[in-house]
Amino acid sequence: MIVVLAGTRDGRELAATLARQGWPVSVAVVSDYGRKLAAKDGLTVHTGCRDTAGMVALFKTEGAKAVIDASHPYAVNASHNAQAACEALGLPYLRYERPPAPLPDYDKLHRVADAGEAARLAASLGKVIFLATGSRTLAAFKNEQLLAGSRLIARVLPEPEILSVCRRLGFVPADIIALQGPFSHQLNLVLFREYGAEVVITKNSGSVGGTDSKISAAIELNLPIIVIDRPTVEYGRVAIDFEAVSNFVKEATQ
Repeated sequence: MIVVLAGTRDGRELAATLARQGWPVSVAVVSDYGRKLAAKDGLTVHTGCRDTAGMVALFKTEGAKAVIDASHPYAVNASHNAQAACEALGLPYLRYERPPAPLPDYDKLHRVADAGEAARLAASLGKVIFLATGSRTLAAFKNEQLLAGSRLIARVLPEPEILSVCRRLGFVPADIIALQGPFSHQLNLVLFREYGAEVVITKNSGSVGGTDSKISAAIELNLPIIVIDRPTVEYGRVAIDFEAVSNFVKEATQ
């Protein structure tokens, strides 16, 4: 069995591709929504957050021969836990890493290391902050005292638990955009204008994650944009395309 940590659309596509090639594949996702998406391809799906012990148990149960980590580029804990579990079990591990979006030469584009730095910088750039960073970083912005007088707009997945997190953090309904991405350049333009965005903040999730269209829309509107860089992780072996993953699976199962 090949276990794929598939926290993204391209991760699910990768798992489905391997299955079509004839490999036995099971998929591990975090959310019930992710489970429903992966199940459409007829894959065996396991749902839930797992620490290292949980991953060890999963890999044992599945009789894993190899693990492909196609989790989100910013899901550092998932990658660390998967690597530790593979090391404990002596399993081959491969990181599938979607390429980051190329960043243009734009004088209002700022790169930062993390959400905390993004929050502090945003306070000096505008009063209406459009957060296109996903739900996991929202607390960093809500808890930043420098942003106490700012309006924060959260664009998040329309899942009940995520909306509950937004409300607990103090986001009012008028400041929550619950939509499934990725978003086109044109839709980003409309949303940035409609909400009067003065600063846009995003992660570099790559073109697959819609980073390029967020940046291009911000540039068209002459808005400052803050890009949170990907965390630095020592993955070992990394693949950036499906062919390299297929070659890894062949080697691992010989």
